[in-house]
Amino acid sequence: MADKAKSAPQAVKKPAVAKPAAKKDAKPKAAGEAKKKVKLLPAVPESWLKLGKGKKGSRPNLLLQRRKVRAVRLLRRKQNLLRAHNYEKRYLKTERGVVEQARIAKAKGNIYIPAEPKVAFVIRIRGINKVAPKVRKVLQLFRLRQINNGTFIKLNKATKNMLRIAEPYITYGYPTLKSVRHLIYKRGFVKHRHSRIPITDNFVIERKLRGHRLQCVEDMVYHIYTGGACFKKVSNFLWPFKLNTPTGGWRKKNNHYVEGGDFGNREDKINELIQRMV
Repeated sequence: MADKAKSAPQAVKKPAVAKPAAKKDAKPKAAGEAKKKVKLLPAVPESWLKLGKGKKGSRPNLLLQRRKVRAVRLLRRKQNLLRAHNYEKRYLKTERGVVEQARIAKAKGNIYIPAEPKVAFVIRIRGINKVAPKVRKVLQLFRLRQINNGTFIKLNKATKNMLRIAEPYITYGYPTLKSVRHLIYKRGFVKHRHSRIPITDNFVIERKLRGHRLQCVEDMVYHIYTGGACFKKVSNFLWPFKLNTPTGGWRKKNNHYVEGGDFGNREDKINELIQRMV
């Protein structure tokens, strides 16, 4: 009986022997699964995915910026139209004032003498051959380094003497409002970072002259024509005008305008020359 009791537990332990065999069978299955789980290259490069995520994140900010820019443009457009309208009123007021004063003087038997012009437009008509040092320096100060270059100059005692020194090489006169507008709108270029940039929109002016409360082309026209407080800033901001040879050509550059030539003071006749050169 004791032998039977000892053999019974041995029969119970037999199924436990199959465990290591199960472990051996599990290893090849795991290896097979590992072979199936091979990492494939992504269809889209990872750098592109990162860029896409960044754009999605910044899209709301871009939309806000665009709306702000659009709102500023609309506001500036309204402001610029109002400014142009106010400047037109001022021009008409000054013209009517001159006419009324002339009528009053005539009624009293007097002669009305209008105020002297404040601004002149100077054009270089001769080249660099045999130029005296003093004349060369004056032309350099006027920024007239090439033939047919033109600039606006504020008239005072110093500039009048300089015009007299360089007179054989230049012609000048007193531009009208129409001529000033025509030059700036058609041949206007500005100076930005030592480069010549065309005036494509008012923001080109605003980013440079915002500190002087100038934001559109009409502001520049007003300060140039009237010789206003910001004349120097606006004149230096404008690149010297590069004009064409006048249609029909010059008459005689070596003679004064009064003698049938070209150089010297033309007064109001400069406007006719500007129309031919623009």
